[in-house]
Amino acid sequence: MRLRARIPQVNPEALEPLEVCPHADCDGQHFKLHQQHCDKQVQDPEYERVNVQRWKCLSCRRTHRVYPKGVSSAHRSDRLKGANVLLYLLGLSYGGVEDFMNGFGYGVGKTTVYRDVQAAGEQTLEMRQAWLASQAGKVQVIGGDPTHVRCQGKEVVVGVVVDGERGMVLDIHILDDERAETLVAWLSPIIEAVGAEVLITDDADGFKEVADQAGIHHQVCRRHVTLNVLDFIAKTATRVLEKPPPVPKGLTLSADQLLADLETLEWIVIGHPGHGAKQLETLYLRYACAPAPKKGRRASIWYRMRNHILHLWNNWDRLICYQILEHTEDLKVDATNNCSERAIGWAVKERYRTMRGYKRERSILNVTGLTAWLIDQPVDYDMSPLLAG
Repeated sequence: MRLRARIPQVNPEALEPLEVCPHADCDGQHFKLHQQHCDKQVQDPEYERVNVQRWKCLSCRRTHRVYPKGVSSAHRSDRLKGANVLLYLLGLSYGGVEDFMNGFGYGVGKTTVYRDVQAAGEQTLEMRQAWLASQAGKVQVIGGDPTHVRCQGKEVVVGVVVDGERGMVLDIHILDDERAETLVAWLSPIIEAVGAEVLITDDADGFKEVADQAGIHHQVCRRHVTLNVLDFIAKTATRVLEKPPPVPKGLTLSADQLLADLETLEWIVIGHPGHGAKQLETLYLRYACAPAPKKGRRASIWYRMRNHILHLWNNWDRLICYQILEHTEDLKVDATNNCSERAIGWAVKERYRTMRGYKRERSILNVTGLTAWLIDQPVDYDMSPLLAG
């Protein structure tokens, strides 16, 4: 993973008075310089001391400090905080960052590194909410997908939503489960907030409920469906060739016809022909009378063939949604959910791969959200806003 962010710099000459009084019970906007020179020790690779000013609010008559760029009330500069955060996201453990910084002569404990990362993550979550509110009407296609990480020894479901055209993460959320009602409660507000018109997901039924309730187009990931169907075709063909199954009563079929239909099914799922729905209907009618298995018995090849064809037929418009939108609305939509999977790989799994798990669910959001935010920013993005306060 590459994060080309820029660690905050320290500029002792850049002191900008606040525009609003920092005290919570005062909204004063007029100040008077109270003390021009106030020496402050700071831990920083370049400066040991910086000058701090004190200003008095003319409304509440209380004073507050104004720090130079890259310095706050903390004894460490934002430059050191930014280094801690970036080193951790790039793969070092909290203890590893501690060892690295101590090797450079800066006495930093792993708990301090943890706090720096968590604080930056919390700031990112607030910034993402503000940014998401500004995306109304700018996002036509969104992709969504859940993944799993371990937290205190238990599996936690993490949902990721991205802009399907730009690949930027819109939201990362901890989900209770992957049921339809949970997915609807998670995705519906985002769809409404950005005004999305198309949803790209895997073949899970819960996502179909989301798209149907929101009244938007739904593209089911072509890759997921194709791999599943081809796997079924390969296993079924092998079994038929090794030992032709008996034909149930009510079906006027043969093993050779089944093999021919498997070839047709393969052609349909790979080629996405324009008359695919009609072809699937014809195939389904051949197997519609295949008997369901009795309780405790395994379904026959004929019945499984029936169900696979029926599932494809019922969801054909979702599978070729990318074709429909390109021809009717001149909107090009990816037929796969690669945008979501890519975001999960970089923002969630890459850093998680070297971990034993998380200890807090909030840490999952902070670390993954922070990573996703930095990935989505342009080269040389200034990390200063993430370390504010």
